[in-house]
Amino acid sequence: MTLTELKFIVAVAQERNFRRAAEKCFVSQPALSLAIKKLEEELNVIIFERSRSEVSMTEIGEKIVEQSSKVLEETAYIKQLAELGKNQLKGTLKLGMIHSVGPYLLPEIIPILRNSAPDMPLEVEENLTANLEMQLRNGVIDAAIIALPFDIPGLQYRALYDEEFDVVVPSDHHWAKRKHIKPEELSEEKVLLLNSGHCFSNQVTQACPELSRKGEILQGNSLETIRNMVASNLGITVLPCSATAERYNNPLIKVIPFVSPAPTRRIAIAWRKSFMRLEAVEKIADAIKAINSSYMLLIK
Repeated sequence: MTLTELKFIVAVAQERNFRRAAEKCFVSQPALSLAIKKLEEELNVIIFERSRSEVSMTEIGEKIVEQSSKVLEETAYIKQLAELGKNQLKGTLKLGMIHSVGPYLLPEIIPILRNSAPDMPLEVEENLTANLEMQLRNGVIDAAIIALPFDIPGLQYRALYDEEFDVVVPSDHHWAKRKHIKPEELSEEKVLLLNSGHCFSNQVTQACPELSRKGEILQGNSLETIRNMVASNLGITVLPCSATAERYNNPLIKVIPFVSPAPTRRIAIAWRKSFMRLEAVEKIADAIKAINSSYMLLIK
């Protein structure tokens, strides 16, 4: 049994797919499958049930994957201990981000970090909140930018800023000349949201409960896909203000604020309680707060 084999089974458990797990681990699929088969033979158990359509864990497999995650986390902690005497701002920081934050925050913070932490390049992982949580716990990433709530044992977070939501409609929509929209009005329209599993979709439906009860919801893979669908008159949507900033202006769409108080979300940075490079986490937080954008209501 090796740490590499444990990483492989945790990756398969996360991805529920051998090919994607192999890509994530930078190995060929046959090599990954062979390693897992070898581990199953060594332990004399079946960890994964395999079928053409999906991969699922057996009951004992779930327990083995859970324990493997703990072992990998402890291994990462040992590596951090070895780095204690070194510069915490030197070396790659593996930063996770939810999909509805990454494209809008990264272009802002990277230039700031190049000046404030030139020896700390970022390795960025965009993913769903649930996957980022597991990657944090397993030591796959060092920190993550997520939306609250995020109360996970073994992890801690620091709130960074609040962000309001806007309504986005086609430029020729009958709401296009409106100054404000009420949340309950969304249920009257065809609304485009991110696929289930994205926390932003959940936040929108929580802020607009009528939408999930009687509204018509269509789904897209990314906020930019959804923005283009709105521009093509396929419906309306709700976007975070970071995605409706002036640089994203499009003559085919119109951005309309919600009535006050507008729905909001709180963005935070999370890390393992055992993570030793706290100066690096602080540097990321400081870079985000240094953006000083109008859409950010900073948390002191």
